[in-house]
Amino acid sequence: MNNSNKSGADITVWQPEDATFWESTGKKIAWRNLWISVPALLCGFAIWGMWGIITVQMLNLGFPFSQAELFSLTAIAGLAGATMRIPASFLIRLAGGRNTIFLTTAMLLAPALGTGIVLQHKEWPLWAFQIMALWSGVGGGNFASSMSNISTFFPKRLQGTALGLNAGLGNFGVTTMQIVIPLVMTLGIFGGWGGEPMTLLKDSGWIFGKIVSGTPTWIQNAGFAWLLSLIPLSALCFFGMNNLRTVSPNTGGTIVAFFKIIWLYTLSFIPAGFGLYLYLPAPSGLGLVNMWLVMPLIVVSTLLMLKLTAFGTMKDNIATQFAIFRNPHTWSLTLLYIVTFGSFIGFSMALPLSITVIFGISHVPDAAGVLQHTLKNPHAPSALTYAWIGPFLGALVRPLGGWISDRFGGSIVTQIISAVMVLASVAVGYVMWLAYGSATPEEYFLPFMVLFLLLFTASGIGNGSTFRTIGVIFDRQQAGPVLGWTSAIAAYGAFIAPVVIGAQIKAGTPQNAMYGFAIFYGLCLVLNWWFYLRAGAAIKNP
Repeated sequence: MNNSNKSGADITVWQPEDATFWESTGKKIAWRNLWISVPALLCGFAIWGMWGIITVQMLNLGFPFSQAELFSLTAIAGLAGATMRIPASFLIRLAGGRNTIFLTTAMLLAPALGTGIVLQHKEWPLWAFQIMALWSGVGGGNFASSMSNISTFFPKRLQGTALGLNAGLGNFGVTTMQIVIPLVMTLGIFGGWGGEPMTLLKDSGWIFGKIVSGTPTWIQNAGFAWLLSLIPLSALCFFGMNNLRTVSPNTGGTIVAFFKIIWLYTLSFIPAGFGLYLYLPAPSGLGLVNMWLVMPLIVVSTLLMLKLTAFGTMKDNIATQFAIFRNPHTWSLTLLYIVTFGSFIGFSMALPLSITVIFGISHVPDAAGVLQHTLKNPHAPSALTYAWIGPFLGALVRPLGGWISDRFGGSIVTQIISAVMVLASVAVGYVMWLAYGSATPEEYFLPFMVLFLLLFTASGIGNGSTFRTIGVIFDRQQAGPVLGWTSAIAAYGAFIAPVVIGAQIKAGTPQNAMYGFAIFYGLCLVLNWWFYLRAGAAIKNP
């Protein structure tokens, strides 16, 4: 092995499929990069997903926004993170692994600090909070580059395990955020610098139970608290990770690499912001297009901007990586990954506010027999007490999904979990229908949570199985971009789920959202069988 600069960050020889090289040199380096990658990715997930918890507490603190507007904050963060994954999927080859993971982790400091500032001002307009939600998308984008990077370090026989560990433990950022944020909001941990507390107008909670109304609450700590981990983590990424020159031969030096990262991330903000302006209703936007039009518009615009504005070696590298779009397996695996990760992150974003709205209100008829959804339910479960359990289970089993898939094949595992998700989605939709028509919805909370835990567990296992399939089908040069691309499109689940569930709750038919998801899972079950399991499949896996 030869390091090509004084810092030792660049590695010019990398042969993980060579057993001798792997045992003598590669294994130690690969695992070191993985264990640094995990906490960095965890913080990225936490920053990206934090609006799902913040909006619940904004409701409890009496911020002057409607339920639909609060759902929009979660959806905006989801859409921005998904869109930023598109350029992020190309960053490793263009800028190097160490350079990319360091800078994109350091970038998280901005939304963490900015969110803490805006949350201190209940009177500020909605657009100020929407900008911070958009900026939080940086954390979502980091997943694509992180997975693309780790895939280059490990041999094919360990792809499922390594990617499962990176993604699974990184996904704990959602759970960590859902546990940490309710706790730090009860403490003045930053003293006078951290601002003044607000007073809870409604009961809230955390994992150990209820937090009663009247409790002083530092909601701004939801952003500020991440500064304590992001600063040392950024340094660890810079001094402890490596660039593989066999994968990233033309980064052009550290400063040039940083410029590429900033340039490509900036490009993704433009179509995301413009698309949201077209989609969001007044006063934040024009309200001209619906969700199903704005997503492909943003994706296509982002790809065009990447292709048309690239220059120098960036142009050649991006053109080379665009070759993945000519492979039909890129598209089939993109849909399958929407089933797994799209469901995981979408439900993680939407579940806290869904619990608050469906179970926090007694749904009683008025004199004319029309259901009203305004009376507070005194026996409501706290979303902040229970919402973390689903993402926790989903992240916990993700490495298991990778390990099982390494042994038995990714596609057979994907087939089984898809069938489970079809049945669980139909069942949870039925329970939501019962709860939304009841004066005592808390009676249905236990089956609701059990079924959602089943969905999270199945999606977590499927996350590992789908990535394992990608590692088998694509070579080392294409696997990274495909991993990034599929994770980018699947991440739009973080936008779709809050919008669809929020809209159906507003319409009084929350069950229809889950029935729609079940239909999609069923179609993808057939697709997986056709491409990878039937007797005449081009690629049997197994």
